[in-house]
Amino acid sequence: MHIRFEARPEPSRLAGWLSPVVATVAVLAIGFVLFSAMGRNPWLALYTFFIEPVDTLYDVGELLLKASPIMLCAVGLAVGYRANVWNIGAEGQLVMGAIFGGGVALAFFQTESRLVLPLMLVAGMAGGMLWAAIPAVLRTRCNANEILTSLMLVYVASLVLSLLVHGAWRDPEGFNFPQSRMFAEWALLPNLLPETRLHAGFLIALAAVAAAIVFMRKSLPGYQMRVAGLAPAAANYAGISAKRTVWMGMLIGGGCAGLAGVSEVAGPVGQLLPVISPGYGFAAIIVAFVGRLHPVGIFFASLLMSLLYLGGEAAQMKLALPSSVTGLVQGTLLLFLLAADVFIHYRLRFVPSPQPSPRVRGEGARQGG
Repeated sequence: MHIRFEARPEPSRLAGWLSPVVATVAVLAIGFVLFSAMGRNPWLALYTFFIEPVDTLYDVGELLLKASPIMLCAVGLAVGYRANVWNIGAEGQLVMGAIFGGGVALAFFQTESRLVLPLMLVAGMAGGMLWAAIPAVLRTRCNANEILTSLMLVYVASLVLSLLVHGAWRDPEGFNFPQSRMFAEWALLPNLLPETRLHAGFLIALAAVAAAIVFMRKSLPGYQMRVAGLAPAAANYAGISAKRTVWMGMLIGGGCAGLAGVSEVAGPVGQLLPVISPGYGFAAIIVAFVGRLHPVGIFFASLLMSLLYLGGEAAQMKLALPSSVTGLVQGTLLLFLLAADVFIHYRLRFVPSPQPSPRVRGEGARQGG
């Protein structure tokens, strides 16, 4: 008896929805073993990681606060991924959105107007789209791989931000620290829940989820992008432009990431710092796939990823665990998700081992004699 993978006649929808659940349960099991090996009480560690971060209203606000930029980035990336446009640079596009939006806040620092905040949001979106347009140009004009170019631009964006906060945009009253001045009150997003830090960026993320559902299910460009991802040859035969698909995928992803960036600096941060994001743009890649590239799935997956961030911080403070534990859990989640996704297109088949024919057995017996 041996086991082999057998291709399914059609992808299993049940396996598609169960694979994130299986991956999450597998991560919990690995976490139990990992915490035990590190000499920590595994039950206490799991409680600290997954339960304690949401046991008060303030903690729930923090959960939604951290989920908002991840959700925005993941929704934008998922639109491109469905069309096989692989934007890996959401982290850099988030940073550029923060730079563009923060630049508007600093330019109008002494101009009290309700138009400053909307202008910041538009500028942040434009910054992310501009940064995403570079890999789009290189892909459509030079046939360069957008995975590599978008990823390398992440580090360029971080260096641009560092240059600004160490130089031209450094706060003159900030005791020479690498940071911009604090934004004016009219350049900050309004708070949603009293006694928490949750702000209107969460509503922007929810609006992006709703817009993605309408775009992918109800609009002609969204339908064309889905066709381009599922059947490139059919899309080409139908006259769907591959270059247009690349541009739309990259610009939508860049615009959402830019919005996430400006929401961060206009929300809990309130200024430009050398580091704006702890890796939200990269975490959004995991969230997009855990959510099955569907906006509703991304909503719940972003909450899970936010919980991992908060749980990792709590584990560092209360259990003295290293910060790398959070990244390890995130990477393990993606690993198990990819492994579970195999069963969407394949299933296990138990096949009896072939028995030797009587003639072969007889020849073997004569040779033995």
